[in-house]
Amino acid sequence: MSNVEDLDKLDHQSPVVELVETKGHTSGAEWLTRYSTSLMGVFGTPQRVLVRGAGCLVWDADGKEYLDLLGGIAVNALGHAHPFVTSVISSQLATLGHVSNFFTSPTQIALAEKLLALTHAPAGSKVFFANSGTEAVEAAFKLARRNGASPDGTTGKRTKIIALEGAFHGRTMGALALTAKEAYRAPFEPLPGGVVHIPFGDVAALEAAIDETVAAVFLEPIQGEAGVRPLPPGYLKAAREATTKAGALLILDEVQTGIGRTGKWLATEDAGIVPDAVTLAKGLGGGFPIGALLTFGERTSSLLSAGQHGTTFGGNPVATAAALATLHAIESQRVLENVALVGDYLRTGLAAVDGVTEVRGEGLLIGFDLNADVAPAVVTAGLDAGFIVNSPGPHTIRLAPPLILTKDQAGTFLAALPALLQTAKDAQ
Repeated sequence: MSNVEDLDKLDHQSPVVELVETKGHTSGAEWLTRYSTSLMGVFGTPQRVLVRGAGCLVWDADGKEYLDLLGGIAVNALGHAHPFVTSVISSQLATLGHVSNFFTSPTQIALAEKLLALTHAPAGSKVFFANSGTEAVEAAFKLARRNGASPDGTTGKRTKIIALEGAFHGRTMGALALTAKEAYRAPFEPLPGGVVHIPFGDVAALEAAIDETVAAVFLEPIQGEAGVRPLPPGYLKAAREATTKAGALLILDEVQTGIGRTGKWLATEDAGIVPDAVTLAKGLGGGFPIGALLTFGERTSSLLSAGQHGTTFGGNPVATAAALATLHAIESQRVLENVALVGDYLRTGLAAVDGVTEVRGEGLLIGFDLNADVAPAVVTAGLDAGFIVNSPGPHTIRLAPPLILTKDQAGTFLAALPALLQTAKDAQ
């Protein structure tokens, strides 16, 4: 298409594939060759070229079917091509797609109100919308910098931020400063200063680290990238007490654990605490990019004022409509009940598999350890057998499937797993 008149001739019902230069039937190998010559290699070589999805299933360019037990890393809360979410996105885009944040839209306001209601946020709470989890964390990082700042906006006495060993909060610079893994951090140092990583799950170390110089403590209720490690019971309450006493913010990163992933809207909603802020993303848009920072209470919500943060695309009508549709579907289709039921079934079944040494997690965020360092080989064997899983460590497998996964689908993986483990061990 060479001009506007040509664009006007486009059949709006045509499949997207007609916009892609396929050069006839293009195999997965051919697509990967084209990938290697056109995209940056920051992700390595993709495992497959996926072309279509429906529910918990996806298909690759060669026609092979897979049960998606990773859900785009906990993103596709309602699976692929959910008809209601798809229709809402299409309808909103045909009505109003982008307006910039000089303006607002009904979907933006309605989504903010819905999130505050679902999280039982106290009076004076507010929402900032971003486009991803790492952007939500960047906003939270700046919020933390404002805690204890002097009236003229310069940094005050609170210059320290606490995070945990094993933490993953994202890859942009502020989020990366909070992320613990040295391999992610080292190529980009010096990072924003003042971040201190303390031992995971150690209440004594936490209490010793928090004093009047600490602006905030960032915690994931379950560390996903570290192998699905839940904080021990009582840790969040201890963190709330210590931060309140010292005047520090308690910021919970629920980018991966929020929006039903654990069978609750927030993984921390039963902890008996009210945090100062929560970050959300991943499952919030049902596959459409969106992130959010929720600030709890008037004091925290007033820390960032006009002009101190912003985003061009954040909270746009299409993204917020997608999130509203996702939340509505989770509520109306009793998805949280399914998460609890199928999650329990999976964890019980995994614990009974020979070669599985430990099962962790909650709802449909599950990590399980193996008795040998063969997890990457299990991922490969799983793909060959039609299952998508993830290995965050040499002996750990992570599952974060769509929240609509059925017991029957989970059962096919449990039945296949012993053979996958044997194939992986034989390949070593």
